[in-house]
Amino acid sequence: MSAGQSHITSIVVARPADQVFAIMSDPAKLHRWSFGTWETEIGADGLVTGTSIFDGGRILVRIDADAARLSIDYKLGSNPEALVPRIQVRVVPGAHLGLDAKHCVLTFMAWRAAAMDDDRWRRLTASHEFEVVLLKNLIENERI
Repeated sequence: MSAGQSHITSIVVARPADQVFAIMSDPAKLHRWSFGTWETEIGADGLVTGTSIFDGGRILVRIDADAARLSIDYKLGSNPEALVPRIQVRVVPGAHLGLDAKHCVLTFMAWRAAAMDDDRWRRLTASHEFEVVLLKNLIENERI
């Protein structure tokens, strides 16, 4: 296994942090931007079943959002009783970084599971690099 154990990507979004957090924590919006969960079904308990745009594989996602910290853990796996938080999103208010309150920084963090081969890890990191750009555009143009 090579190519690192974690990946981080960030982008400035011209919207307040609370608005971006609400979008990122909404399971009904996940299919609009996440290539790993392109087609989603949302259970009554909030458990998301998604389909990868790359290989058609199915994955379960539970969104664990902490509004006070503007932090979201996306818990992933195939067993609903054993989901692990491998993807995290932080939304940092612009004022914390010298920007105005109408801006924030959206950051994705991912950790590589031991079972991921180099190709799968590369797909995930490339996806996150594109997904932050896609989200910026969707959010700023009020299309999500």
